[in-house]
Amino acid sequence: QIAFMTLTLFPIRLFFAAFMMLLAWPFAFIASMGSDEQELEKPLSWWRKIVDVLLKAIMRMMWLAGGFHWINVKGRRALPAEAAILTVAPHSSYFDAIPVTMTFASIVMKAESKDIPVWGTLIKYIRPVFVSRSDQDSRRKTVEEIKRRAQSDGKWPQIMIFPEGTCTNRSCLITFKPGAFIPGVPVQPVVLRYPNKLDTITWTWQGPGAFEILWLTLCQFHNSVEIEFLPVYIPSEEERKNPVLYANNVRRVMAEALGVSVTDYTFEDCQLALAEGQLRLPSDTCLLEFAKLVRSLGLKPETLEDDLDKYAASAMKMRKEKVDLKEFSAYLEFPVSQTLESMFALFDENEDGVIDIREFVIALSVVCKPSKTLETIQLAFQLYQSESGTITEEDLAHILKTAMGVSQIDVTHLFRAVDEEEKGKITYDDFYTFAELHPHFAEDYLYADQMGAESSLETSSLSAPNGICTDFSPDSAGDRRKPLQKKLN
Repeated sequence: QIAFMTLTLFPIRLFFAAFMMLLAWPFAFIASMGSDEQELEKPLSWWRKIVDVLLKAIMRMMWLAGGFHWINVKGRRALPAEAAILTVAPHSSYFDAIPVTMTFASIVMKAESKDIPVWGTLIKYIRPVFVSRSDQDSRRKTVEEIKRRAQSDGKWPQIMIFPEGTCTNRSCLITFKPGAFIPGVPVQPVVLRYPNKLDTITWTWQGPGAFEILWLTLCQFHNSVEIEFLPVYIPSEEERKNPVLYANNVRRVMAEALGVSVTDYTFEDCQLALAEGQLRLPSDTCLLEFAKLVRSLGLKPETLEDDLDKYAASAMKMRKEKVDLKEFSAYLEFPVSQTLESMFALFDENEDGVIDIREFVIALSVVCKPSKTLETIQLAFQLYQSESGTITEEDLAHILKTAMGVSQIDVTHLFRAVDEEEKGKITYDDFYTFAELHPHFAEDYLYADQMGAESSLETSSLSAPNGICTDFSPDSAGDRRKPLQKKLN
């Protein structure tokens, strides 16, 4: 079927879809000319309403060309005055743009998207909220803009937000980013389903890439999609004050409608798991749990590197000294809490009530700089090395076990490869030189059978489809979920 469709229907569909997008461009360009903020807050003029209908029809023809012959819509879309924000999940593909083109709701977009030829003009037409990577204060400004629009009593179009922040495989709902819920206004949950016999829609970090997804989908004779508008969710007073609670409760409602479970993994956990570096985390790593506990503890991403330097300096003074929970609390300058106890348990490998503080520093370095493997290993060497600047095979095992978040690891093969002179000890310079010559040393030397294709996470771009911004929530919003208690180390 793929071979036949590739030679027949695929090129026709691709050409027709591209033609529809080009056809929409002049209408969007004319309608966007001269628009200022005050004019945008006014009701649409008669000619803009006509343009709106034409563009929606053209976009519908574009999806028709892609095999989406009919779009099953359930429920009633709320008016902007009833729900200023539409929260859409699960987010699994760039085909999730279908409800955007059906509603022409505003979305949160990366500022760079407006400069994309043709597509950028269509984006500007729906009056998105732009997020600028170059502006360090952009996240706060974005949330303020969303709040301003959401509280305008329906003067602005509805804002459509994908609160998961990244594409998933629809088997569950990951933690929602709180940005959509910070304004504290009612939201309308919207759930997406693709009830196709074969899944050619899903675009995640594993599996086919963007073009292959497009190719396989256009080779399907028919593609199904369901969009269900759930009842408007009106937050309680407690939820208005606590965006994280609000987000979790809305996620629960959406998960029940979809018939799937929820998980506490987040967009940041995906970034950690998929970071490009010599040490690619195995699927059973405990560092994802550690990262959640770091966020729950209140360590903020914008100050994490400074915190790491401070904790590393203290650990170097302490050397091999182990600490108990009370001393760990004093070391971090955080009171003893359930979160702190869970974090302590991760490193209490022997369950004797004490931990090696150096392991905490190494784990924090990985979370802080996930793609900078050699920087973490250099820091670990400084923590473990003797006065002569060397470490033993046992030390290397402790370092890599912690850096990869696993309970057992065999480093003998790697250590012998680095220790060419068979001294029984190595320096960081020895390791660095070896790593430069063998950039894939983890796959080649560290239990390759456990880091094969089945258990490792392949790295990939986490860019959102069509430039839809995946993360605009301010870091200060915090993450106060109940921490996991499972001891993995």
